[in-house]
Amino acid sequence: MKNKLKTLSILIAAMAFVALNVAMIQKANEPWDIPAKYKTMKSTIKAGDPSINTVGKELYNQHCRSCHGTKGLGDGPKAKNLKTSCGDFSSKAFQDQADGVIYYQSFVGRDEMPNFEKKITDEGDRWAVVYYMRTLKK
Repeated sequence: MKNKLKTLSILIAAMAFVALNVAMIQKANEPWDIPAKYKTMKSTIKAGDPSINTVGKELYNQHCRSCHGTKGLGDGPKAKNLKTSCGDFSSKAFQDQADGVIYYQSFVGRDEMPNFEKKITDEGDRWAVVYYMRTLKK
């Protein structure tokens, strides 16, 4: 009886694992579902200060460059190991997004894009990264 229960438990766990991974793969290339509060979210810092760009660039290089690349083209060294595209920050489609949308994608994340809220805890620093990403235009 113990062997049957153990086998059943392993089978259920394996089925759950497969179901979760299939769900993630199916969702990976779908458009982002951005909560309304982020669509209209405004920055807590003023753009244009050179020190903000310096902080944003430093944090981008530390946390983002390995996947998104130096110029934000999605060609960082880790990008080739991902199942999803890292996107192109220089593209018109990316640059046309609202600041709050970029903030959500960058710090809340989803799937292979990890959550960075605990790694970059300062709100101003997060906005500095968003502003830096805005400089990566074609």
